[in-house]
This record gives sequence, C-alpha cells and structure tokens, in this order.
Amino acid sequence: MNKETTRLHNIPRHCSLDGFTEISSAFDGVSIRTLTQFDTVCAQTANNDYYIFILDPENGKALIQGGRYFETPMEATVNGSTFGGCMLKMGWLGVGLRIEICFDGKRIVTSPVQSLRIEKDH
Repeated sequence: MNKETTRLHNIPRHCSLDGFTEISSAFDGVSIRTLTQFDTVCAQTANNDYYIFILDPENGKALIQGGRYFETPMEATVNGSTFGGCMLKMGWLGVGLRIEICFDGKRIVTSPVQSLRIEKDH
C-alpha cells in the first residue's frame, strides 16, 4: 500500500460524503420543509441563542435574531447544517452540527447546536 492510499484511509469519517450522511442522520434535528410559515426554531448553540422565524420553509427564508450578526431580526436564508467544513445537509438543522446561514452575500456558520425547540404558529 502506498502513502497516497494510506492517507485516504486516515480521513475522519465525518469528512467523507458517506460518513457525513451516515452520522448526520443519527443526530436529532428538523427539516425546515416540514415547518410552516411563521413557525419559530429556537436554537441554542455553544455560544448564542438564535430565533429563526420561518418566512418560507421551501427556500429557507427566515427572520433571524441572535449572535453578533443578528442583534436585531434580519432576513436571511438558512441553508442547513454542517460540521463546519464544506459539506452541508441542505434544509436540515441538527443538534451537534452548525447552522449555515446566508446573509448579505456572506456564509455565516454558528457554533455547534446544543438544543433545538420548535414553536408552532397557532
């Protein structure tokens, strides 16, 4: 076995597409598309609390408040969850993962989610 082959086997499991899919499906979480307009996702991360007021569950549009980028509610797009790298589970928020948000043309990634709570619009 050459060095190149050996290096491929030392990649952390969550860094491969198969591993990310396998591992992320084991996390507690919610698909944004299963929510309805005006539901709120309350996400507590390692560093901040975020309130994600869903405007359009199909495309992830939301008013977001929390953290240093969203001191007041701002319209943004919730892309999904990531371990912090380049792989993204689109349209899904998971405990233990980081939320990726697109705001003002920038990619914002939160610290790992500690808990999620859904407040349904009644």
